[in-house]
Amino acid sequence: MGSEESLDMEAKAVAKYIRVSPQKARLVIDIIRGKSVADAMGLLGLTQKAVTRDIVKVLKSAVANAENTKKLDVDNLYVKKAYVDPGPSIKRMHARAMGRGAAIRKRMSHITIVLGERA
Repeated sequence: MGSEESLDMEAKAVAKYIRVSPQKARLVIDIIRGKSVADAMGLLGLTQKAVTRDIVKVLKSAVANAENTKKLDVDNLYVKKAYVDPGPSIKRMHARAMGRGAAIRKRMSHITIVLGERA
């Protein structure tokens, strides 16, 4: 019964197939985990990484989901969970000496943010 109540008190947003490596995205996601939404937005505004734009979009989407579908109070929201999973890699070849080739993996990420409401 307790887990069903906690599911009602959280909103989630996911962005899939973002063209950034998971390692680079995790650097930014680690900054906002556990912070209130206002603090997280402030920190992301000061972060100079390209993936920050995508993370801000996911965070705003999670806030909109919390407000519109879950009817949660936006002022009491915090980043309950935030994680980056690896997506598929685009594989390319790079020409090397003596007719050889080297593999290039262009990585993708799935970014997930779950917001909870503080009592």
